[in-house]
Parts: sequence; structure tokens; C-alpha cells
Amino acid sequence: MAEYHTPRVLLAGTNSGCGKTTLTCALLQALVDRGLQVSSCKCGPDYIDPMFHSRIIGARSTNLDPFFFNPDTLRSLLVKNAGDSALTVIEGVMGYYDGIGAVDPRASSYEVAKITDSPVVLVVGVGGASLSVLAVIQGFLSLYPDNHIRGVILNRCSPMLYPPLAEEIRRRFGPAVEPLGYLPPMPECALESRHLGLITAAEVADLRRKLSLLSRQAEQSLDLDGILRLASAVKPVSCTPLTLEPQEPVRVAVARDKAFCFYYEDSLDVLRELGAELVDFSPLSDTGLPEDVHGLYLGGGYPELYTEALSANTAMRRSIRAALEGGLPCIAECGGFMYLTEHIAGAPMVGFLPGGCTDRGRLVRFGYVELTARRDNLLCRAGESIRGHEFHHWDADDPGGSFTARRPSGRGWDCAVATPTLYAGFPHFHFRANPAFARNFYRACLAEKARHTNP
Repeated sequence: MAEYHTPRVLLAGTNSGCGKTTLTCALLQALVDRGLQVSSCKCGPDYIDPMFHSRIIGARSTNLDPFFFNPDTLRSLLVKNAGDSALTVIEGVMGYYDGIGAVDPRASSYEVAKITDSPVVLVVGVGGASLSVLAVIQGFLSLYPDNHIRGVILNRCSPMLYPPLAEEIRRRFGPAVEPLGYLPPMPECALESRHLGLITAAEVADLRRKLSLLSRQAEQSLDLDGILRLASAVKPVSCTPLTLEPQEPVRVAVARDKAFCFYYEDSLDVLRELGAELVDFSPLSDTGLPEDVHGLYLGGGYPELYTEALSANTAMRRSIRAALEGGLPCIAECGGFMYLTEHIAGAPMVGFLPGGCTDRGRLVRFGYVELTARRDNLLCRAGESIRGHEFHHWDADDPGGSFTARRPSGRGWDCAVATPTLYAGFPHFHFRANPAFARNFYRACLAEKARHTNP
């Protein structure tokens, strides 16, 4: 185990919708505009917020999820992503203490702060309140004594209201907790949402202009120097470096376009570290799979928004079906699983799996799960497990029954179609949660390579 000096700060919200992502984007962009090298992380399993972070900082963001990862792995991912950054900004999820259950802080931003020993800046929405803001801060400070909260930023706060509130924060809570600025209401910089959260960075109209406005405002009204000082005065992070033994190289096709964009880059890095060359392709616009690939990864995303284009691309659909019928190892998560069925809302898809998919108009079987195999398959042996999550409004006529998904509450259901060459199901997972799953997939890709090299 080694120690790493990793300047860091965690931006936590009082609740979902308080403006954490907008504020995180504003802070990151302002620091980049100062010429600083920064990195970012997201608490929890969210795919979309890291896309915004990546667009701003020009480098990948990573997920820090204490349900997926043990503490050492989580700290290692923080250090790996941070590199030589002057600051790592960790964006929280939901409210600061909100975790697995209604009254259980496990897997919360608070748990991430404790595992990483990170100072926390509480983001408090001010709209429609003044002195009551102090009561909110007091409540967050008193709920858990080891709260790690060291600063407060007031969001959607008027320039006239901030000075007296900041003075009162200093008087009541200083010097342990300090006011670190505010952002005024900025409706022109709103980041729109849809049923799975914010719309993706690629879809935000005029994103660069919005980020420029946020950066200029952050330079004016956030205490950037104070945030940097807070982040630099941290203890080193102790962790074991993440290492994997490289294998003979293989080529894995990865679907990447507007329809398929939900990937954990640190999960894909496990395949890269094993020796895989990841070859991007688009089921929307390409006419077939890349040549000489030994595996296929169809991630999640929004295929339901692009059914017409996906369906019209018959050459791609035939290419994928022929490859799967020929035994190409394949992982298809959520949207990728939907694409492999016969249809999405009546629009023909690949048709490798029976049945179709329909919009239920509500979240279906959502939340953290532990996936346990009911039979031997591409990823693992019967009885082996990996942690993941489900989050979708659509459901399949046949969601599969090769795994059992069980929530922390104990509720369970059967899911996923898994064979010696296929995993296809609604649950998402992360290879760092159980690297053995990645090694098994890689072995199948090696076998596919050997089959073509020595038929």
C-alpha cells in the first residue's frame, strides 16, 4: 500500500436538484480557464454527469461508488484518475447523507467522504429562503459529528443576500466551516433533464456558451482560492495500486454514438489493461462491425430515442446478428440488450433475442443489485456474483433468467440472458467490482481469436 498526495474536495448537495452538477461544471471550467490541470469524480453509478465533466476538463471523469467497490479499490480509482491534477472535484449524488435506503447512509456521498477523507463543501439552494438557510446548514452539521463538512456554497442566491448570510455562517459555524461563495440564479445556463437524469453533454444546445458564462460567474462569486486551499490541506490517500497481468492482445468492438453512450471508462480500462484494443463503432451510422474483432460490447444509452435510425440500418443489424450467431462473445447492457431483441416499440432491431421492449412509463426494477449467476456463462460460474444496478423505464417481454438480481432490501428477481458467449440484460455492472468477470470475458475473446487464427 502506498500514499499519494491528492488535493481534493467533495461538492455535496442538500438534495437532488439543488444545482450540484451546474456548480461542479462552473468550478471545473473556471479552474481550467485559470490554466490548472483538474480532474473530477462522481459519487454513485451515474453515467451522465461524468460526461459533462469530461467535456469541460478534456479528460475522463470516474465514478466512486462505495456499493460497487471496497474502500481500497475506491481510493485507488480516485488516485488513478487524479494523476498530477492540481485539484480533483468529487461531485456528490442526491442529498449528502442519502444512501441505499430511506434511512441508511451506506453508498452515500457522506460514505465516499469518509472513505477518501475528503473535505466537503455543502451546496445549499437558497431560492425562497434567507435565515432558514442557516437552519439547513445546522441540521447537516449536527446529524453526524464526523460529517467532513468544511465549507458552504449558496446556489441561486442573489448578490444582495449573500454578504449577510456569509457573515452569519462565519459567526455561527466558523472557523471549522467557511462560506466559499455563491452562484446567482442563471436560468440561461440550465442543464435540461429527462427520465434517466440530465440529458447527455452531446445533446445540450450551445454547451460551450453556457460553460463560459458559468466560468465567468464562478470567477466573480466563488472563492476559488479558498476552495483550492481547502483541497490542498488534505491528508495523503493510502491505497493499493490497481494492477492486472496483461494477456495476448484482442480487439473488442464497442458501440459508441448518441444511442449507446453509457460506459464506465474505468471498467473498460480493465479490458485495456488486460491487453484489449477497443474499437469504437456506431450502430446508428456504420454499415457493419469493425473487421477482425474478437468481442463485442453494447453499452446502455437511449436506443429508444433513435429507433427509426437503428431500425433503418439493416446492414448493421444483420452484421451483428450474424456475428452473434457465429459465436462472437458479447456483453449487452440495458440499451444494448434492448437492441438485441426483436423490436423496440414495434421498430425492428437485431432480433437475436426473442420478444421486444415496451415503455412502461415509470422506473422498472431500479436500484442497486447484487447479480448472482444461476448457471455457468460467459462471465462467471454458477453462484458467483458481481454488484451492479438497474435504472430503466422500458421492459422486455423476456428479461431473461440466467442471473438473480437482489437488492440490499432483500427483494430479488430473475434477469439477463447468459450463455457461454453472451451476457445480455438490463443490469449494468463495473468490472472493478469483480475483475474476474473481465478476465472470463477476455478469455472468451482469446478463444474467438484462436478459432479464427487456427480454424
